[in-house]
Amino acid sequence: MERSRGLGDRGGDVGRDHGGHWPLQHRQHHSPRPCLGSGREKGGGAHRRALGRSRGGFTSKLYCLADALGRPMAFHLTGGEAADCKAYDAPIDLPKRAPDALLSDKGYDAEVIRADLAKRNIEPVIPGRSNRLVRIEYDRALYKHRNRIERRFGHLKINRAIATRYDQLASSFLSMVHLATARYWLKFVHAA
Repeated sequence: MERSRGLGDRGGDVGRDHGGHWPLQHRQHHSPRPCLGSGREKGGGAHRRALGRSRGGFTSKLYCLADALGRPMAFHLTGGEAADCKAYDAPIDLPKRAPDALLSDKGYDAEVIRADLAKRNIEPVIPGRSNRLVRIEYDRALYKHRNRIERRFGHLKINRAIATRYDQLASSFLSMVHLATARYWLKFVHAA
């Protein structure tokens, strides 16, 4: 019968140099892998953090569903490398009453999104991409109101924790965004 590593009287000596000196190690324990229950996951838990590499570095993207006055109603968070059109499904199902129009930027110009909006009887107010072969017509006067959501993001980024994203976990960051949004809604309700 062989003695297996980690069992017997020398189990605690795994990875040690028995020549009398300790080699430089970056770990506090001397086993070849992390302890059980250390909380580490393969891939670093990136799905819990909603962080990803993009041109700007290690970032995340925050998507907002807002009403006609630019008041935020729901948020969705993805990693920085995610395309805008990939995040379409999460916020579009949230409102109880379907909107009359969807105002968004060129990132949402996809045939699948336009077909889904047509099926839901929602007018797409989305400009076409510059590389599109067939020119898409949209209501330019209505599209000018899209800047309300951009201004709302500017108001949210007054909060330093949102602008720089101190929180590592996506749930912590989204809770900070919800707190800032509640603060805005309280001002609105108080003024009314």
